[in-house]
Amino acid sequence: MSEGPAPDNPPSPHSQATGSWTPEGEVLGKPSEEAVIAACASVYDPEIPVNIYELGLVYAIEIADDGAVKVEMTLTAPACPSAQELPEQLREAVMAVPGVTGCEVDVVWDPPWDPSRMSEDARLALNMF
Repeated sequence: MSEGPAPDNPPSPHSQATGSWTPEGEVLGKPSEEAVIAACASVYDPEIPVNIYELGLVYAIEIADDGAVKVEMTLTAPACPSAQELPEQLREAVMAVPGVTGCEVDVVWDPPWDPSRMSEDARLALNMF
């Protein structure tokens, strides 16, 4: 009777129908929405002390079964001084999530951003009631 691999041995790369095995013994599959949202929330506009997710700048997140992520975001204004760096910072943050195989960030302007998209926490942090 086989009891499977010893606890110190990594699982077989074929032991999970979805996911891939890493040398560290992790089995990676499709990244979770929560992990991608947390990555988005780690990016801050340098002029505003609130992350871009709480500001309501992230409009949509799509996670494919193969780990590819597409994010639609906007900026507070078309002339935002961080227009070049924020999408790239967001892409780098999402790419750091285990299981992400690629990330495309599209900046969209429709619908236009307005303060009603901010979370309650963001409004409190910015004293915008």
